[in-house]
Amino acid sequence: MNIVVCGALFLVCFTSANAQKSTAETPTPAPAPEPDHVNLTQLLSVAGPFHTFLNYLQSTKLSDEFQDQADNTEEGITIFVPKDGAFSSLKKPSLSNLTQDQLKSLIHFHALPHYYSLSDFRNLSGRNPVPTFAGGAYSLNFTDNSGTILIDSGWTRTKVISAVHASDPVAIYETDKVLLPEAIFGTDIPPMPAPAPAPETAPPTDAPAADKGKSSDSSSPKSSPSSSHKRMISKLGHVATAIAGGALMML
Repeated sequence: MNIVVCGALFLVCFTSANAQKSTAETPTPAPAPEPDHVNLTQLLSVAGPFHTFLNYLQSTKLSDEFQDQADNTEEGITIFVPKDGAFSSLKKPSLSNLTQDQLKSLIHFHALPHYYSLSDFRNLSGRNPVPTFAGGAYSLNFTDNSGTILIDSGWTRTKVISAVHASDPVAIYETDKVLLPEAIFGTDIPPMPAPAPAPETAPPTDAPAADKGKSSDSSSPKSSPSSSHKRMISKLGHVATAIAGGALMML
């Protein structure tokens, strides 16, 4: 009886030890690595210079919204960023008269709620107009001209100068002009500069005006030599006839 009890206890202990050993040897799965996030504010502060755009982005409190779109959505984000020189060269219309809501719409207008690589714009141009982050009437038209991406906002016609960052889910492209929407600035778009006038053609040097006057006078019936000669011959004919008639009467 004691032998049976001891054997049962040994079996229980052995099974428990093996179970603990098996549990201890099972590796715990490593946590999935967190995706690398692009800090938009930090990137724009060292690139460019894009200080003016970054100041507008922060003053309108849209930096957090753009960052959330980049980090927490599957769509990603595409941002068109003008350099500081584009803002300083903007004389008319001025951005200083815009309200805070209009400034927010202007900055929203520079972003698309989707990640687009440069090669994506080739197909995107067939879906014009493309809605921006501002929504509604705030849309852009794109044209892929042999690899050069042209952007038309209605008021502004510009192009992508370079890719500051282009890795899914964030694309940031530099432009040489500020994108101005018609929804803010209206449809009274400044006309394109007129082409330079063609140079005037000088008159030929071998045909002076004096010669033209002489030519005109010579073509007049009053000054035509042939006409005067005919009248002289006619008068002489009348005189000769009169003389001949008087001679006959004297005979």
